[in-house]
Amino acid sequence: MSALSLRLLHHVKQLMRFKALYLMMLPGVVYYIVYRYIPMYGVVIAFKDFDILEGILSSPWADPWYKHFKQFYESPYFAELLGNTVLISIYKLVFGIVPPILLALLLNECRTYWFKTLIQTLSYMPHFLSWIIIYGISLVLFSESSGLINYWIVNNGGSAIPFMTSTEWFRSLLVGSEIWQNLGWGAIIYLAAMTGIDPTLYEAARVDGASRIRMIWHITLPGIRHVIIMLLILKLGHVMDAGFEQIYIFYNIHVYPVADILDTWVFRTGLEQLNFSLASAVGLFKSAIGLVLVLGSNWLAKKWGQGIW
Repeated sequence: MSALSLRLLHHVKQLMRFKALYLMMLPGVVYYIVYRYIPMYGVVIAFKDFDILEGILSSPWADPWYKHFKQFYESPYFAELLGNTVLISIYKLVFGIVPPILLALLLNECRTYWFKTLIQTLSYMPHFLSWIIIYGISLVLFSESSGLINYWIVNNGGSAIPFMTSTEWFRSLLVGSEIWQNLGWGAIIYLAAMTGIDPTLYEAARVDGASRIRMIWHITLPGIRHVIIMLLILKLGHVMDAGFEQIYIFYNIHVYPVADILDTWVFRTGLEQLNFSLASAVGLFKSAIGLVLVLGSNWLAKKWGQGIW
């Protein structure tokens, strides 16, 4: 038999050996092919004057090919939209990375099982709430006219604060609600990583007289460093997203200068006005920046020996 035939036979044997695992993997592969890779063909809309009646293939090509990218770049809102998108994403990234780690460390050190389970359950429940429900909760708490917090402030001699309509407070409200929603869910990921740390390291540290703070700093945190870096890299790839669903539900005309992002602008000017070519161009622009950020951050992480691939 030829070398090629032997290699094919070897691959077939491997496939049959792990056929159960491949069958389990098949639904996920099919999902990504159908809903992630095949739709990428639609990217060509960004380079065409797309007409929904003519379809993708029959629609004429844009002249010049960067027409819709130029239209977006020359928009008077370009700098404001890009700045809002990046700032809100960075705020969420910077202020949202520490609380889940801190909660996971506290839960990991908790020795009362029922209390640990209760806190875990209460902390990750918001992750399953839609942004509509979270907006309703925020309205009850932060409404200028009837919110509980403003009610307390006014009763104590202060003036009501327009949290929901103030350009000074709105970004803080977005970041705070995002952290509250994902706090428990992120802590679960870090707790799972902590279970993989060798327990003999803690035993050796106790023998050497190390305090619990020392063990956290020198064993636990280094033990979950690869997970922290991995999640950071993945989040960097979504810096240009900023959370369309949350902002679209929360924002109003009063906070457009600090809350209007690329996605909300595209929804209003691209999709509501059926300008699909412009919407696709902005989406491709965002994806390209996200790809560069993921590749760059992974390259930087490799320098520390913690890259994803």
